[in-house]
Amino acid sequence: MAEMEEAGAAATALGFTLSIPFPSPLEAQIAHGSLAPDPEPRKGGISKELTVTESFLHVHWKADEARILRVSISSFLDHLSLVIETMEMFGPPVPR
Repeated sequence: MAEMEEAGAAATALGFTLSIPFPSPLEAQIAHGSLAPDPEPRKGGISKELTVTESFLHVHWKADEARILRVSISSFLDHLSLVIETMEMFGPPVPR
């Protein structure tokens, strides 16, 4: 019976993908490094994957409930805003 419930839950899982453009691949990597370490506050029910392709940061969420998904996305956008503001204050990064 548990297998059937898990299969049913997987079928109703929600997903959301966001792609954020940055001026350069280095800035996308910096944002990834700043945002990736933040774990979800609640274990289970949600997962978040961050990847970088060229100058884009891609974020993909999977959640069991719309409320949990909404809270995670909102929190991520708050952190993203702070990262972008900080990057703008210090100017473009100097490649090594």
